[in-house]
Amino acid sequence: MNYTQFSYRSRMDAGRRLAKDIMHYRGRDAVIFAIPHGSIPVAVEVAMALKCDLDIIVARKIPIPFNTEAGYGAVTEDGMIVLNDPMVHELQLTREQIKHHVQKVMAEIRRRQEVFRKVVAPTSVTGKQALVVDDGLASGYTMVAAIKSMRKRGAESVVAAVPVSSASGLKLVRNEADEVVCPIVSSTYPFSVASFYEQWSDLTDEEAIESLDTLKNTAGGHHD
Repeated sequence: MNYTQFSYRSRMDAGRRLAKDIMHYRGRDAVIFAIPHGSIPVAVEVAMALKCDLDIIVARKIPIPFNTEAGYGAVTEDGMIVLNDPMVHELQLTREQIKHHVQKVMAEIRRRQEVFRKVVAPTSVTGKQALVVDDGLASGYTMVAAIKSMRKRGAESVVAAVPVSSASGLKLVRNEADEVVCPIVSSTYPFSVASFYEQWSDLTDEEAIESLDTLKNTAGGHHD
């Protein structure tokens, strides 16, 4: 494959390049938050470059029943739910159906928490700057849910940092975050985060943990 077709070689490449755009947070009282799984390699590179603590926030999209690749909202580990109201109306979803879908998503969130909390200790974000990192924004709802969760936890300010975003996703997130850092914005439809990466695959728990270990084993890494 010709690299020029792609914006990034890998998530690590994206993280290193994204870090250059947020170096002004180095030395500040900031915590990097990764959304498992895909954002972890990106966030690890950012945390190493900025010499910041790295934590996780488990947030997941609420899948559309007949099209599970797409979502109609998102939920976080603390139960913060954000819905795409026009889509909910269009899909004619009942309150009970939404509740059922959220419960299924929460079950996976609890599983991920159990897995990742064995290797990442929770960090207090009260009065600090929270930098929420993902590998890309499609609809933007997962990031919005994560931002709202950070505010609930007492973050002084919340920054969304992503290598690439859809134009609509970026607009949605800009309304919620104090700052959005995103080098590449695309109006392409249909939009796919994966299409901007030369190397792309869904990460397993083990691969994500391996990535976290990189930070733990790096001299000067601020990983708990």
